[in-house]
Amino acid sequence: MTLPTITPARAAEMLRAGEAILVDVREADERARTHIPGSAHLPLSRLEEAELAVQQGKPVLFHCASGRRTAENAARLSARTEGCDAYIVEGGIAAWRGAGLPIAEDRSAPLPLMRQVQIAAGSLVLLGVLLGAFVAPGFHGLSAFVGAGLVVAGVTGFCGMANILAVMPWNRRTA
Repeated sequence: MTLPTITPARAAEMLRAGEAILVDVREADERARTHIPGSAHLPLSRLEEAELAVQQGKPVLFHCASGRRTAENAARLSARTEGCDAYIVEGGIAAWRGAGLPIAEDRSAPLPLMRQVQIAAGSLVLLGVLLGAFVAPGFHGLSAFVGAGLVVAGVTGFCGMANILAVMPWNRRTA
């Protein structure tokens, strides 16, 4: 099942008029850095266990970063909004920003965990290649180790690097 899309401009009009509810389905680390003011938060990872405050007759507008995740989970989202119209904000928060609509940003919040993993893994692979080429071929093993870890993460859904980065001091939010 797919949900119809709605433009960011039309979504903003509906929100200003109090005619809809906007729901951010991104994970908490993504939302901490950038979000649309007034949006509710219901991460996809907690969709089945969390409560969604649907108001009868008010459409629910879902958004993620680009619209892709929301579209891929349209059936799950639609099941949570029975009795209400549901839409996907076309292009997600990126299109919202592109339309010049308001965004709340906290530059002091850490980068989303997935971006931290990409930066760390890419840096380690590059380091292993450079050290292997200019110092000793054995350093290519570092690149192979990181590559193997990425394969394991993709196949199993367990990412050791993400788990390590998640407990780093810069990722701990103070209460």
